[in-house]
Amino acid sequence: MHHGLIMTRKEIGKSSALEDFLAMLAAERGAAKNTLDAYRRDLEDAAGRLVKRKKPLEAAETDDLRALFSQFSASGLAPSTAARKRAALRQFFLFLQAEKLRKDNPVDGLDAPKQKRPLPKTLSIAEVDRLIATAFERVERADQTPASQMRAARMAALLELIYATGLRVSELIALPSRVARMKDRLLAVRGKGGRERLVPLTERSKNAIARYLELGGDALKASAWLFPSDSESGHMTRQAFARDLKELAAEAGLSPRLISPHVLRHAFASHLLQGGADLRIVQQLLGHADIGTTQIYTHLPDERLKGLVRDLHPLSDKK
Repeated sequence: MHHGLIMTRKEIGKSSALEDFLAMLAAERGAAKNTLDAYRRDLEDAAGRLVKRKKPLEAAETDDLRALFSQFSASGLAPSTAARKRAALRQFFLFLQAEKLRKDNPVDGLDAPKQKRPLPKTLSIAEVDRLIATAFERVERADQTPASQMRAARMAALLELIYATGLRVSELIALPSRVARMKDRLLAVRGKGGRERLVPLTERSKNAIARYLELGGDALKASAWLFPSDSESGHMTRQAFARDLKELAAEAGLSPRLISPHVLRHAFASHLLQGGADLRIVQQLLGHADIGTTQIYTHLPDERLKGLVRDLHPLSDKK
């Protein structure tokens, strides 16, 4: 008997709970298309597997989900992927509870997949300097076409921006062209969950944008996007940036497999903390809702964390 279920089997079969859940994520939480696609894949995968147990996803009980995750484990699914699927299912059932379609959340009785959270890759300051220097050397080469020079200037601008601001790659490639005309040194960015934050623009990044626009000509200046392309979105894709970045890394004598746009975002945060920046400030710049994410993301040593609490907490023994 499915004690937690309020709807009948017949009603569940006709429901569009998954679509309603995704619509809620988009409307109420401002979830991006990539996030919605990931939720859909994970939930449709779970629903497909439950068909063999002759049970719709909405009617799943803890035992059904435990059997599901046993399948995942037997098939060699990475613990991190299993954890992501568990999180998607938990959010889905929380939505059903909020909509009063269920009384319980079957995921609550499910053990979380054990996993070690890997430390993110990072670069030294010298390696970032080498990467950026190589990008600017490319721009000034004499033996290249105007189109090639413009692409080199675009990469230099992308590098300066991501290292100066710590933007997510999705935020970076979708910057509007008005950024180039800004006189203010603070850039307003709308990140995950529709949260807006301010990030500083350095003089170097502004100069790199100006050089890129100068080489791009009127067509570039007329675009709605700072980094336009002929992609479906109208702006440069994450894949194109990652590919060009790996090519540049190889030219700079760095291992391409260790370098990605995300690694540069991480380097931004790590180098700020190494220079003595406050953890809360770095959290705000990165757009993290949870400071725990920032802590792991930036390799902050445990002793440094203890020192922050000791020095800044109002109830600290030191005070």
